[in-house]
Amino acid sequence: MKINYEYANPSMCVPEGDKTVLGLSPDLSREERVSFSGRLKNPLVFRDAMLMLREIVISDMSQKKKERVEFFAWLNQEIDRRVLDHEKYAPGVREEIQNKMNEQLDKLEQNELEILKLYDVKKQLKKEIDSLDVWKDYYKIERDFWKFIKERDLSLWIVLDPVITVHPDQVSFEAFSADESIYGCLSIDMNEFELLQKPELGTTNIDFSSKLSKEIERFRTYTNVELSINPSGVVVDTGIMPEHIEKKIDLPETWIKGFNQVSAAASLIGVDVELSPVDMYDICSFLRRHKAKTSPRYMKWILEPNQPVTIIFEPFGKQITLKAVYHGEKRREEKIWGRERWLIVEKIIPIAKSFKVRLLGFGMPQFIIADLTNMKMTIGFSSWSSNDWVKGTAFNVLAGFIGNGNYDEIYSLLKEKRFMSVEDIYNKFNSLSKSDNKAGIGMLLRKGEAYYDAISDLVRFRQLCSIPIPEKLYEPSDAENKVQQYMDEGLENFTLVQSKDGNLTAKQSFKMINSKYKNWRFRGTESYNREFDPTETELVIDKDGQILKVKCKCKEFNKGDRNISAPCAHILSLYINSSKFLKLNFKQEKEYKIKDIMEMLL
Repeated sequence: MKINYEYANPSMCVPEGDKTVLGLSPDLSREERVSFSGRLKNPLVFRDAMLMLREIVISDMSQKKKERVEFFAWLNQEIDRRVLDHEKYAPGVREEIQNKMNEQLDKLEQNELEILKLYDVKKQLKKEIDSLDVWKDYYKIERDFWKFIKERDLSLWIVLDPVITVHPDQVSFEAFSADESIYGCLSIDMNEFELLQKPELGTTNIDFSSKLSKEIERFRTYTNVELSINPSGVVVDTGIMPEHIEKKIDLPETWIKGFNQVSAAASLIGVDVELSPVDMYDICSFLRRHKAKTSPRYMKWILEPNQPVTIIFEPFGKQITLKAVYHGEKRREEKIWGRERWLIVEKIIPIAKSFKVRLLGFGMPQFIIADLTNMKMTIGFSSWSSNDWVKGTAFNVLAGFIGNGNYDEIYSLLKEKRFMSVEDIYNKFNSLSKSDNKAGIGMLLRKGEAYYDAISDLVRFRQLCSIPIPEKLYEPSDAENKVQQYMDEGLENFTLVQSKDGNLTAKQSFKMINSKYKNWRFRGTESYNREFDPTETELVIDKDGQILKVKCKCKEFNKGDRNISAPCAHILSLYINSSKFLKLNFKQEKEYKIKDIMEMLL
C-alpha cells in the first residue's frame, strides 16, 4: 500500500528564550488539520517515554541471514591465485586448447552462416529496444540501495512515522516495530499540559527523525518544554525558507494488518498482574545478565492465589520471586517466549509508578501498561519474535469481530464522540443485537479507523492512514468465512461440562469434508458415499475466559503447532459459542446440551 507523507518542514526543537518548543510537523496530506499547543508539566517523563517509543519503532529481532563478506573475499582471492598458478605452469596447454577451439568455431561458423546472420539481426533489434528503456536498471539499483541501508543502519531506513491522535481527553502517540512484533502507545492526559490554545482534534503522522530523538535527549529538569503540533510547520526566525519534506513509501501489508490486529487482541479478556518498578527491574536485570544459547528460551510465570509471583527462566532453570502478589482464584502457569523484547521497558522503569501485565494465555500476546502518573504507556508483544500479529491467532475472530454489522452507524457516532466504551455503543444501538454491534466495532478496528484503548477499555476514533485502506487488507479471511459457516450449522451437537475447579469443557462436532468422498480409489468402501466426517473439537476455558486446552481432529489443526497459537476454524467457532455462556451457573460434573442451557436462560 503506497502512502505519501507531506510535511511543511522537519520536526525540531527550537529554543525561544527560557523555553524550548518541541515542534512536531504533522502530515499535510490528511484532511484533518490537527493542531495542538501545550506546556508540559513533566518534560523528563515525556522525554523517556518518547525515546522508548522510538526504540519500539526501530526494534527488529527477526532472524537475520549471516553476512559472508569475508568468506567471499577469501574465495575471490583463492580463485585469482589458482588462475595465476595455472597460467604460470601450463601456458602451452592453454594456447593449444584455444587454437583447437578456434578451428572448430571457424568450421561451425561456415556451416551455420545463415543461422548466425539471423541471430545477429535478433541481437541488433534487442539492443535497439533496450537502448530505449532508460529505466531498465534503476529499480534494481534502488532496491539494492535500500536493502544496504536497512542492513547497515536501520534508523536511516525507518520511514514508518508514529501516529499521533489528539482526543478531547488525551494525546496519544502510537508506533509499531520494524519486525511487526511490538506495539507501543503513549497516552498523555490533558491534565499534563498547560494548554496555550484550543486543540484541533484528529489524527496525523509526525516526522520523528533520529535527529529529533537526540534533541529530545537533552531535556533536563530545568527545561521548560512546549509541545507544538502546527500544520504550518515549525517557525524558525532565521530568514531561511523551511525545507518541505515529502515521503513516498510502500507500507507492507503485514504492517497494516498487524497494527489493526493489536486492537482486537487488546480487547480480549486476560489475567492482570500488578508489578512494582522493582519487580520489573528484577525481570529485566535477569534477562540482561543471562543470554540463552540453547532451547527452550522462555520464562514461566507461576501464579498461586494470594502468593508472590514466581518466574522460572529456561534453559537456566533459575527462579526469581517477585514482591507482587497474585490475587486470582486459581493457580496458573503462563509461558512467555520472545522475552528479550521485554528489555525495551528498561528506559521507563525509573519514572513508572507501577506496571500492569496482562497475560492472555499460552501462545497469545502479552500487554504491559506502565503508569507514569499523567501518562500511560501500553506495550503489546506478540507471542514470540518470529510470530507477528498476522500469522498467528485470528484475534478479531476470538474477539467476536465477524462481519460488517452496523459499521456505518458506529463510524458516524464514534467520529462525533471520538471515544466510547463498548457498553455505551451497545446501549446506543440497543435495537440491534450485540453481535451486530460487535461486528461493526471490529470493522472499524480492521479498517484502521479506530483502536482499542486497553488502559480505559474504550474504543477511540483514529484513522491510521491518510487514504482508505484497500479492501483486501480488511476483508474477511477464509478462516473467518469458515467460522461463520460453522456457526450457522447451529448448536445441535454442542455440550458444556463444568469441572470441580470451575473450568468449562466445551465440545462440538462440526461437518468436516471427507477427502475420500466419490474418490475412485476408495470405491466400494464406507467412506466413498460419505460426504462429511464429524470433527471432535474440544475446548477448556476457565472462569476468566482464558483458553487452557484445545483439541480438534481436523487436518488443518494437526498440521500446525496444535495449540491456540494456530487455531482452526472449528476451535474458533466453538470458542465464540461457548464464551456466550461463561457467566451462567452450572452444576459441577453435569453435561449441558443447548436445550438445557436455553432453559436456564429462560
